[in-house]
Amino acid sequence: MEITRHNFKQVIDQVSEAVDEASFLCIDGEFTGLNNGPALHGFDTPQERYDKLRKGSLDFLFVQFGLCAFKYETEESRFVARPFNFYIFPRPLNRNAPDCRFLCQASSLHFLASQGMDFNKVFRDGIPYLSPVDEQQMRDTLDQKHATQQLHSPPFTSGTSQTSDSSRSIQVPAEHKDFIQQTLTRIQSFIDSEEESLQLEPCNAYLRKLIYSTVKNKFSSSVYLETKVGEQNQHYFIEVSKANEEVLKKRGEEKRQQELDELDDAVGMSKIIRMICQSGKLVIGHNMLLDVLHLVHKFSYPLPQEIDEFKSLVNCLFPRLLDTKLMASMHPFKELVSNTTLGDLEATLGKEPFKVPVIVFPEDFPGYETAQEHQAGYDAYITGRCFTIMANYLGKFKSQSKPALPGSALLEPFVNKLYLMRVQDIPYVNLTGQDLKPNRDHVFHVTFPKEWKSNDLYQLFRPFGPIYIAWIDDVSAFVALNKKDQSDLAYKMLCEGVSYRVRRYGDHKDPNTSHGRKRPLSLPETFAPWNGEGKRLKVTSSDVGRSVILYNILKMIMFLKRQNQ
Repeated sequence: MEITRHNFKQVIDQVSEAVDEASFLCIDGEFTGLNNGPALHGFDTPQERYDKLRKGSLDFLFVQFGLCAFKYETEESRFVARPFNFYIFPRPLNRNAPDCRFLCQASSLHFLASQGMDFNKVFRDGIPYLSPVDEQQMRDTLDQKHATQQLHSPPFTSGTSQTSDSSRSIQVPAEHKDFIQQTLTRIQSFIDSEEESLQLEPCNAYLRKLIYSTVKNKFSSSVYLETKVGEQNQHYFIEVSKANEEVLKKRGEEKRQQELDELDDAVGMSKIIRMICQSGKLVIGHNMLLDVLHLVHKFSYPLPQEIDEFKSLVNCLFPRLLDTKLMASMHPFKELVSNTTLGDLEATLGKEPFKVPVIVFPEDFPGYETAQEHQAGYDAYITGRCFTIMANYLGKFKSQSKPALPGSALLEPFVNKLYLMRVQDIPYVNLTGQDLKPNRDHVFHVTFPKEWKSNDLYQLFRPFGPIYIAWIDDVSAFVALNKKDQSDLAYKMLCEGVSYRVRRYGDHKDPNTSHGRKRPLSLPETFAPWNGEGKRLKVTSSDVGRSVILYNILKMIMFLKRQNQ
C-alpha cells in the first residue's frame, strides 16, 4: 500500500491494526546518499564504524520507509503479509518549525531513479515528520504564543505571519500612514454595512503587522482579523469579519485547536515509528545498521557519540531487532548461502533444501504481483519472506512442526546483533553485550607513496603468502596476512623500508604499546630520489615495486645469514 501525506490520516488506523496483530515487523529504508565521511574499511572497530556512519551518513534524506507486518495464522499454517510504502519529506510547518537541510549523492539518486523512484512524489507528497525534541519545542512556542495573546485581549490571529507581540501598539511610519488610513476607512465602512466579511488587498508581512496593531487600537473587539493564503500559496491577505468578545474568544480557541491539529499533522511519520517502538514486536531488517541509525536520529533522538550509549538508546526504542543478512551469514545458513545480498538471498532460499512457507495478502490489500526491487515497501516484504523461509528451515532443522517464530530459543543467537558490512573479523555489532575483540597481530598499517597500487603491496608482502588489503586512503592501508604465523617474520623484514612504513596494527592504534619494538623509519610521503645533478628523477609505480622487491630480497638474505651463524 502506497502512503503519502494525502492519505496518511485515512490509513494510519489500518497501519496501527496491522502492527498490533503482527507476529513480527519488517522494515527497509531508501536514502538520498549513503556516506559522506571517512571511507569504511575491513578493520574498522564497531566504535569506528559507528563514528563514520554517524558523521558521514545522517545528513542524507530518508525518502522512503517500508513496513511489512507479518501475522502467523497457526490453524492455516500460513503468514499474512501487509506491506506499506511511505513517501517521506520533512516539510516545515511554519517559520518556527525546523527547515531541514540535506545532502544528495549523485550515484544514489541515479540508482533510485533507475529503479523507478518518483522524486516528484517524494518532494510534493512526502509525509512530514518531527522528532520528539522538535515537537516539544513547537508545542512550547505555541503555548507561549497563546499565553501572550491572552494578556492582550481580544486575541487577534494571523495564520503564519503574526508574531506573539503583534497586538502591541506600533508607531506607523509616515510613508505608510495613507495606506493604513485607507485600510481603517474600509474596515469602518465594512462594520457599518451588512457584509459578513471583507478581504483586504494582499500586502507584505510588515504592513500586515501594522494593520493588526492599528485595527486593534481603533476597533477593539468589533472585528476579527485572520491572515489567509491565496491560491497556489502565492500571496497572503487579511480577512476581516465582524465579532464581539464572545465570538473572539471562540475564534481564538478554534484557532488554537487548528494550530494544534496542524502540529499533530506535522508529527506525521514519527507516529509510525513510535507505533513500532511501542509495540515491542521483533523488528527485522536486512543489513539494517544504517536504517536503525536514521530511524533513531530522524524520528527519535540525536545519536550520542559513544556506541555504548547508542546501544542503550536502541534497546529502549527497539528492544528486539534481527538482521537477516547476519542470520544468513551464520550457522546453519552460511554453509548453504553463497551471496547474502537481498535479491540473491531470496533466490537461494527459494531452492532446496529450503521450503517457502505459504504467504498471502488480505483480499482488500494490494500485494506485489511483480518484483519492485529497491522500493522500500517491497524490500521490507522480501526481507520478511527471507526470514520466514529461514525460520521455517530452523524449525525443520530442529525437528519442530512449525517455524521458529519470535520468542523461540532458536532465534536468540541472531537477535539484537546488527551486521557489520565488509569488516573482516567482527561480523556484527552486539546491541546487548560486548562486541568481539579479535586478535589482529597479523594485521599491519602500511604507509607508502601515492603512486603505489594494490600490486605494489602484493609484491611487498609476497614472501609471506596471500594478503588482504583494506585501503584507508591513497597513501595508507591495512594489510592482513593469511598465514598468521608469518606476522613476526614479516614485521622484522619490513619494518624499515626505503619508501614505505610498516607498523603493527596495535602500535598504530596505540603508539604507547610498542613495548620496545624497533620503530619503523619515518620516510617521505613519496619515493623520489635525486640524481647526481641535484634534479628529482621521475619514478613510476613499477620502478618503486621493483626497488622494494630487490630491497626485501637483500634483507631476506642478510636475515637468513644471521639465522645460520
